[in-house]
Amino acid sequence: MKEASVNEFEPKIIGFFCNWCSYSAADLAGVSRLKCSPNVHIIRLMCSGRVNEHLILKAFTAGADGVLVCGCHPGECHYTKGNLNARRRVVGLKPFLKAVGINSERVRLEWIGASEATKVVETIKSFTQAIKNLGPSPLNRRRK
Repeated sequence: MKEASVNEFEPKIIGFFCNWCSYSAADLAGVSRLKCSPNVHIIRLMCSGRVNEHLILKAFTAGADGVLVCGCHPGECHYTKGNLNARRRVVGLKPFLKAVGINSERVRLEWIGASEATKVVETIKSFTQAIKNLGPSPLNRRRK
């Protein structure tokens, strides 16, 4: 049996989306019938500030090849500073990921407003392609 090539690899991506902005944008994209990659499993959170290092690491250990965190634009957070807390946590986690052999590009943080349906689709497409280029997560390769 041949091993799947990079082109055949379909990544599993977990998306943590803010209820007030990025999730609303994803919903708008669906209602607008914009084509989007099916590789991202979106988990709605009340705020991107709820994302912490444990959630991201749990996503990887559960089999994710990438994690996409999307929140409100700075200054527009429904909870004032939640999105800034998410940024601090994501940026702070990247050196740890690198130290344990996980490419830090497997985690991406994006600001997406509620009316930015096109941006959410473009973000998902570009992140899916970036993860395809990286190949399966090293954690997933070890399990097989």
